Amino acid sequence: MSAALQNPQALLPRLAQALALPLVLLLAWQAWAMTLPPESPAPAPARVVAAAITLVASGDLPMALVQSLGRVLAGFGIALVLGVVIGALMGSSRRVQENLDPIVESFRPIAPMAILPIAILWFGTGTPSALAIVAYAAFFPVLVNTVHGVSRVERRLVQAAQTMGVPRLTILRHVVLPGAAPSILLGARLSMGVAWTAIIAAELAVGAKSGGGTSGGIGQMMFIFYSYSVDLNAIVVCMVVVGLVALLIDRIFRAIEARVIRWKD
Repeated sequence: MSAALQNPQALLPRLAQALALPLVLLLAWQAWAMTLPPESPAPAPARVVAAAITLVASGDLPMALVQSLGRVLAGFGIALVLGVVIGALMGSSRRVQENLDPIVESFRPIAPMAILPIAILWFGTGTPSALAIVAYAAFFPVLVNTVHGVSRVERRLVQAAQTMGVPRLTILRHVVLPGAAPSILLGARLSMGVAWTAIIAAELAVGAKSGGGTSGGIGQMMFIFYSYSVDLNAIVVCMVVVGLVALLIDRIFRAIEARVIRWKD
């Protein structure tokens, strides 16, 4: 990135090359849409742009996006704390891993949406249900990568600290976790991506269960556009926003990872 910023002339050809295929596809899509009758509900680029302007100007899309991101961050935070703590215990203690690993591997294959009925029965159709689904989905990538990272820390460093009489908790904080940082950050990046995917599915499902009620979020906005107004252009706007936010989240986590573990190179 720094090299591209130092040489803007080299950035322009790369940017043009990256945008060439999407522009060609958009032009082909618009040309196909122009052949359809005016009353056709099929989405078209021009209509999608008009729908995006309307949704942004009304404030509906930004508000729904903020609500979904808030749920994702809260659920991700819960999953990150639990995943790192439990993963560190499992990775540093064979006895803990032998006791917890069968439970973890029994629940890990269960899809997050499979717990939706339980979440709704326990927490209702609002934010708590969505948080439960997001936290459940985001927990396992953090846990598995933390266990992997902690278990791969050089044993001689731990033994040297133990020989010097360093307390176990201090060893965990200053030796084990820093050594496992690359795996933990990778798990966090994967977890955040899974969390963003899960919140959209959760809001869609919760919206269906609540009849398009007040749980909000971009997922429920898509459900309302599908079930009530049948606005395919608005649905495409939501899809594009979901994809762009996912890309932005991934890039942010990559930048954090490169900055935090700069010593890895």
